[in-house]
Amino acid sequence: MFTKSSWKHLRIPFSIYLLPVFLFSTAISRDFTAYHLVIVFVSLHLFLYPSSNSYNSYFDKDEGSIGGLKNPPKVSKDLYALSMLFFGLALLMGLLVNWQYMSMMLIYGVVSMAYSHPSIRLKKYPVVSWLTAGFFQGYFTFIMSYAGINALGWEVFFDYSVNIPGLLTTLLLLGSYPLTQVYQHEEDRKRGDKTLSLKLGVMGTFGFAGIWFFLAGAAFWVYFYSVGNEALGWVFLGSMLPVVLYFFLWFVFVKKDPEKYVCFEWAMGMNNVSAFFLNAFFLYHIWANYPIYL
Repeated sequence: MFTKSSWKHLRIPFSIYLLPVFLFSTAISRDFTAYHLVIVFVSLHLFLYPSSNSYNSYFDKDEGSIGGLKNPPKVSKDLYALSMLFFGLALLMGLLVNWQYMSMMLIYGVVSMAYSHPSIRLKKYPVVSWLTAGFFQGYFTFIMSYAGINALGWEVFFDYSVNIPGLLTTLLLLGSYPLTQVYQHEEDRKRGDKTLSLKLGVMGTFGFAGIWFFLAGAAFWVYFYSVGNEALGWVFLGSMLPVVLYFFLWFVFVKKDPEKYVCFEWAMGMNNVSAFFLNAFFLYHIWANYPIYL
């Protein structure tokens, strides 16, 4: 029997912030079935990501706010077992697609464990953890999703038409990832985790994120232009306008009063705005490729 606090640490609703990667991979998929689409969605968002979230919580034992939980409950011993159960269920679901997709999920899970486990704890290394999170939550997850949705294998990593959009998702995450750490400096400092945001400082984190957001926006537009869909590129930039406005508004408030505005609420607000408009855009992208007339 698992405790109520352990179920909360799965943070299943938090998976919505990684949903754009899955939706983008769906939008460029060429031939897939509803069966594979559902299996990949469920295995990632209801099992693999929650497993990673809870595993991270088990070893971090945060006392302050974390992504998706303003007041995280005290970690129980059964949380580790629950995270492993969800990881095992994710892998079993992966086999319903093929063994290659399952093996990609296994690699993702092992890397996420290395990120948090005290014997390795990639989280202690600012640049390594930043690149690892950006690569695996972006590019690798995109390729993994595409492989699962289309029931393909490792050969997808050699497909140029899939690699380029996969790298674009990493560009977005390289900008947003430090912002998710900006309100956790004190907690990270206590644990000895030298995150990139902690190294950059509050204002440095905002400047750093702004540069990567600009690069990501430009790269997405160039990508859509290169595949003959310039109009979609403009729609993407338009959908990102509210995200940029929120970012600059937050930045202005932080400059005036960092103690008040560098907080969980504003960071989660940034996540919510980004997730809403990115998910909306990629759903539109899917509809544009596979229109459904009701």
